[in-house]
Amino acid sequence: MSETENKPVDFIRNIISEDLASGKHTHVVTRFPPEPNGYLHIGHAKSLCLNFGISEEYAGAVCNLRFDDTNPEKEDVEYIDAIKADVSWLGFAWNGDPHYASDYFESLYAYAVDLVQMGKAYVDSLSAQEIREHRGTLTEPGKNSPYRDRSAEENLALLEGMKKGDFDEGTHILRAKIDMASPNMNLRDPAIYRIRKADHHRTGDAWCIYPMYDFTHCLSDAMEGITHSLCTLEFADHRPLYDWVLETLKTPCHPQQIEFSRLNLSYTVLSKRKLLQLVEQGYVSGWNDPRMPTISGIRRRGYTPEALRTFCRRIGISKKETRIDYTILEDCVRNDLNEKAPRVMGVLDPLKVTVTNYPESLVEEVDVMNHPQKPEMGTRKVPFSRELYIEKSDFMEEPPKKFFRLGPGREVRLRSAYYITCTEVVKNEAGEVVELLCTYDPESRGGSTPDERKVKGTLHWVSARHAVSAEVRVYDRLFNVENPEKEGDSFLDNLNPNSLTVLSDCKIEPGVVQSEKGAFFQFERTGYFNLDPVDSTPDKPVFNRTATLRDAWAKMNK
Repeated sequence: MSETENKPVDFIRNIISEDLASGKHTHVVTRFPPEPNGYLHIGHAKSLCLNFGISEEYAGAVCNLRFDDTNPEKEDVEYIDAIKADVSWLGFAWNGDPHYASDYFESLYAYAVDLVQMGKAYVDSLSAQEIREHRGTLTEPGKNSPYRDRSAEENLALLEGMKKGDFDEGTHILRAKIDMASPNMNLRDPAIYRIRKADHHRTGDAWCIYPMYDFTHCLSDAMEGITHSLCTLEFADHRPLYDWVLETLKTPCHPQQIEFSRLNLSYTVLSKRKLLQLVEQGYVSGWNDPRMPTISGIRRRGYTPEALRTFCRRIGISKKETRIDYTILEDCVRNDLNEKAPRVMGVLDPLKVTVTNYPESLVEEVDVMNHPQKPEMGTRKVPFSRELYIEKSDFMEEPPKKFFRLGPGREVRLRSAYYITCTEVVKNEAGEVVELLCTYDPESRGGSTPDERKVKGTLHWVSARHAVSAEVRVYDRLFNVENPEKEGDSFLDNLNPNSLTVLSDCKIEPGVVQSEKGAFFQFERTGYFNLDPVDSTPDKPVFNRTATLRDAWAKMNK
C-alpha cells in the first residue's frame, strides 16, 4: 500500500482539508526548516514525515527544504550535506532547490529597517546581563530599557553602524518594541538582530549582524508563500511573536503556525546539544554511530526508510506530549526486515563440530531457502563438510528437560542438511568444551529421514573450511533508564556500559560477505544484521546487529 493510499488522519490534516474545502487556500505549501548545526535525529523524522507527507497527499502540494542558517558560529556544510542525504534516504523530494534563510538576508535587513522607521524596533545598548535584569520574571513585568525611546534616526544610524562592523559584539542589539509588561515573555521586546563578527558558510564576511531565529523564521515562511507552518509545541508561546511580526509588517502572505507534540523516545536523548556532547567527548564514534538516534546512525545500523516512515505513522500527530516506547521503533524495523531480509547462517560464538563418519575430503552443497515464507526469493547453495561450527549456546553437557538442542547422545537437525548425534565431548585443560564429535545419518539429507523419525531441535551451522571470519557488533540501548535526561545527576550518568559488544571471530557462510555494503540479512535464529557501510571491507567484514528476532527487553522484564 502506498503512502497516499494509507493516508493518515490527524488534527493538522483536518485543518488543511478544511482550508482547501473553504477556498482559504487553493494549494498547500509546507516546509522543513532545520538549523544546520547538527545531524537530524529521529525526532526530526517525525516532522519530516509530516511536512513532506502532506506534500505527497494533497494535489498540487509542495514542501520546501529550508536551512535556517542564521548562526554562523555553529553551522557547517557537513551538516547541510548530511541533512540532504537523510531527507533523500527517507524517500522525500523537496520543492526545487534547497532554500536558505541566508537567501533572504538583504530582505530581512530591509524589514528590520522598516520596523525601526515605524517606531516598532530600537537599538538597545544595555549589556546582556542588564537586559536579563530588565526582562522581569513569569510573575513580575519587565522594565523598559533606557534606550527604548531613541529616535528613529538615531536607531537607523546605529543599526547601519552595526551592519558595517563599527561596533564590537555585545555592545548593541536590535530589539522589537512590543510590551515589556506582557505575560508572554517572548513579547517583552525580543531581540531581532545581534552583532556576530563571524564568517558565514554562504555569505562569507559580507555581514557583521545576523537576524534572530524568531524574526527570520516567520518572514522566511512568508516570503516562500508557506500556507501552514508546522512546528513542535515548544513554539506555541512564540506564535504571538510570529503573528506580530507579520501583522506589523503587513506581509502579503501570513502563514498559519500550527503546533504538534515533539517526539520523546524512551532510553534516548534527542537534544542536539547533548548528542553533540556525546560525539565530542568520545562516548560514541560519531554522529553516525549505530547507537545514536540520528537518522544517519539509524541508517548505518540497518534500519530501512520504510520502517522509519511506518514508525512515524504509528505514533501519529497530536498535541499531547507522550513518551514513545523504544520497542515500537524496534517492532517497525523487525516487521519490515522480516518481509525483506534474506535468511543466512552466521555463528556468533562458534563451537567446533567434527562429523566423524563423514568423508574427510567430501564437500557437498545443500540447497537452502532464502526466505521460508517467500519461495519467490529462491534458494542458495551452502557448502557442507566434515568440520562445522555451531553456536556454543546450542550445546549443553547436562541439558534440562526443555532444552531441545544438542547434548551428549542427543540427535538434532542441521538446517537443510543432515541429522547429527553427539557421541563425544572434547575439553581443554581448563575443563571447557572446545569440540564435539558427532555422527550423521546419510539418509537424513535435507532434514528428514525415510523412517520419518522426529527431532525437536534444528540448528544453524557453517562449514569450518568455507566459513568467513567476521566482526559482529551487537548494539543495545545507549542509555539504561527510560528517561536519561531526568534520572541521575547528568544524562551521562545513565549511559549503558553494555551498549556495544564486539564479537571478533564470528563465522559466516561464504556468500554473504560478497554483498554490497549496507545489505541486510536475517542471521537464522539470531537476529537482523547488515554489512556495516563504513568499516566493512572484503578482507574484514563487519556486521551490525540491527534488531533481535523478538523483543528481548519485554522478555527480560517479564
